[in-house]
Amino acid sequence: MKVILAGVGAFGVKHLDGIKNIDGVEVVGLVGRTAEPTSAAARKYNIEHAFTKLSDALALPGVDAVILCTPTQMHAAQAIECMQAGKHVQVEIPLADSWADAEEVNRVQAATGLVCMVGHTRRFNPSHQWVHQRVQSGEINIQQMDVQTYFFRRKNINAVGAARSWTDHLLWHHAAHTVDLFQYQTGEKVVSVNGLQGPPHLELGIAMDMSIQLKTEGGAICTLSLSFNNDGPLGTFFRYICDNGTYIARYDDLVDGYEKPIDVSNVDVSMNGIELQDREFFAAIREGREPNSSVGQVLDCYRVLNELELQFGSTG
Repeated sequence: MKVILAGVGAFGVKHLDGIKNIDGVEVVGLVGRTAEPTSAAARKYNIEHAFTKLSDALALPGVDAVILCTPTQMHAAQAIECMQAGKHVQVEIPLADSWADAEEVNRVQAATGLVCMVGHTRRFNPSHQWVHQRVQSGEINIQQMDVQTYFFRRKNINAVGAARSWTDHLLWHHAAHTVDLFQYQTGEKVVSVNGLQGPPHLELGIAMDMSIQLKTEGGAICTLSLSFNNDGPLGTFFRYICDNGTYIARYDDLVDGYEKPIDVSNVDVSMNGIELQDREFFAAIREGREPNSSVGQVLDCYRVLNELELQFGSTG
């Protein structure tokens, strides 16, 4: 399978490292904003072609699929461009930064029948898979999720400390992880939404702090706190409060409510959530099926984010 990867920043590199462990997949082209860093990454990963335009990469012969790790504001349009070129596409989270764009990507996927998967990595982290399996078996039921997403980003930098050419967003990117995971883990749609945001950053123009409350149709609740002002520890921490146990997930690690480690090493073939996400993408293409985290499956997350954005707009 011949693949193009667009966006060679922090997450693009994570995908390249994960793909190295997957048989039968070859990255044949990289797309980046500027020529020299893109060419340097291509040399490092022994990738033949480097481009600064996605359209040029899509014209390569024999390309089957594209992974988009580009800035958020480009995701929807580029996903549509890839499908219209006849390519399967995995677009990193978020799918879009508006409800209208998310709906349009979903429409194009339905029209083309191609695989369009969104990088909602939490569905694939072994820690969250462990919880999901026990919910599915009826062993536990989630009563509440308490989630903290905390970073220190008062300057426009990415996950590895490099300057960004675009502005990240707590709502459309970071909240998307939890909104989707909450609905995925409970198996229920969110029917009640409440949100508050702090003042915008004077230079970045985005809210640096948010508080979000969610409730599903079955009564499970979620409290999500997000900040770009938090000065450590950094990351996202998920507390599952269930009718039969409490569990805390930190990316690929899991402990119980008393910080006793839970072994999740046998949950899947890897402990790397990004690699597992990519394995699902390629398997869905080969098997001609809908992937976990397809655009259709995650679409409702973006409905909820749109409701929150409307609330933020009405409250200033």
